[in-house]
Amino acid sequence: MSLPLADALRRAVTTLGDAGVPDPAVDAELLIGHVLGLGRGGVQAATIRGDALTDEDETALAALVARRAAREPLQHLTGTAPFRHLELAVGPGVFVPRPETEIVAQFAIDALLAAATPAPIGVDLCTGSGAIALALATEVPHARVHAVELSPEAHAWALRNTAGQENLSLVLGDLADALPELDGTVDVVISNPPYVPDDAIPRDPEVRLHDPALALYGGADGLDVVRAISQRAWALLHPGGTLVLEHAEVQGAAIRELLAQDGWHAAATHRDLTHRDRATTALRP
Repeated sequence: MSLPLADALRRAVTTLGDAGVPDPAVDAELLIGHVLGLGRGGVQAATIRGDALTDEDETALAALVARRAAREPLQHLTGTAPFRHLELAVGPGVFVPRPETEIVAQFAIDALLAAATPAPIGVDLCTGSGAIALALATEVPHARVHAVELSPEAHAWALRNTAGQENLSLVLGDLADALPELDGTVDVVISNPPYVPDDAIPRDPEVRLHDPALALYGGADGLDVVRAISQRAWALLHPGGTLVLEHAEVQGAAIRELLAQDGWHAAATHRDLTHRDRATTALRP
């Protein structure tokens, strides 16, 4: 006995909504699409056509909906996360890339494109899944991109995502002393570092329970890793090079002050598409 897709979708939306999932309809369509090998548009079309799920697909969907209702991240269930034009492999042990970081990456892409050299160099510190580094490498193909990640678990995901990208190299190591051979030659350093204060436990279970702590927490004020990046980026960049940092909405002023004290010029904070402060850029004098 097959289950009409419209009924399956309705049930999934109800279950996810009752569990407090923020966008239950979207997640339900994506989970059905994952089971059927369809995009959201394909699921919507199949629903309108009156398609039905096989018993096997119904069982698979029920298991996924139950896990999502328990607030396991959607991306862990599908195994993928979109980022700009990319589709990244993600799962336990790596920070799931967020849409707001796509805007942050644009500052680094623009700076690489504007660099007065035929082969600009970009460095992504705290690369996680490799999202930013891979965006830079694919959207600025004449650039050479280097990515650094401290966590072996996250590094494994980044290695998988960046495999075969010839203008990108990946290092497992501490950003504080990574890539010494590049000192004074880099055009752009970008980072989406851990910036959550240690006592500011995220409300969303998907973040609190599933994103790795190493990718979230940045000390008492959330800026410990930013301080380390300021020092390392200063050494990596040549004069005139650009630093790009992602941060929380409330951290812009503190980061600008920190960068000014370290000698950076033209520190400026920029908003994301939701009009929240999201990134600060600065120039190496």
